Amino acid sequence: MAAPIQSDFEIIRRQKVYEAVAEQIERLILRKLKPGDKLPSERELAEMLQVSRSSIRDAIRSLELLGLVEPRQGAGTIVCEPVDASMKPFTEALRHRRALVGELLDFRKMLEPGLAARAAANALPEQIAVLEEILERQEVKLSAGEPAIAEDAEFHYNIALASGNTVLLKILDLIIDLLRDTRQRALQVPGRPQKSLAGHRRILAAIKKHDGEAAMAAMRRHIEDIEEIVLNEF
Repeated sequence: MAAPIQSDFEIIRRQKVYEAVAEQIERLILRKLKPGDKLPSERELAEMLQVSRSSIRDAIRSLELLGLVEPRQGAGTIVCEPVDASMKPFTEALRHRRALVGELLDFRKMLEPGLAARAAANALPEQIAVLEEILERQEVKLSAGEPAIAEDAEFHYNIALASGNTVLLKILDLIIDLLRDTRQRALQVPGRPQKSLAGHRRILAAIKKHDGEAAMAAMRRHIEDIEEIVLNEF
């Protein structure tokens, strides 16, 4: 039964390319640009982000609707003067994202080490096998130079599943969704994907030994590593 759950979980988290592009361009605007500045060209953005120009155009259209940019004939895409916050909720969310992310990661440190300890006590052989299979897929992707964002989320979700507490599982599911963007960014930092895999292996090794204290310590260390990288990115 685990495979269908994992499949559905990954589908729920799928994001349209232009939405991810729009988020990155919006961060660029908030951090480095000012009203009147010109965005890089469609071609330059497509090359930098490794996406199609149509995805760039869709992203810019969505930012135009939010009042962040204005395409001008012969001048390119220009950053606009700020408008009322109620007209651009994405922008306001990003302004407060660092504080929110810090609080969410802090909550993860309260929640997930305990889940790992419970998983060490309660995990069934088939649940441990699922965790092993996830890490195998994560390693294959990393060896091929591919991101393993879905596998990273699956691993944490399945530890919560193995803990046997459905209420905590729902809470973690919500937190993982809220941290989707930061997870993507953290796993793009050079060396971070390999460090994540090593952290997952330590956690799984403790769970397989049914060592709750070691599982708790490994999970706490793993989340602290994530916290250090993510917050330094803001």
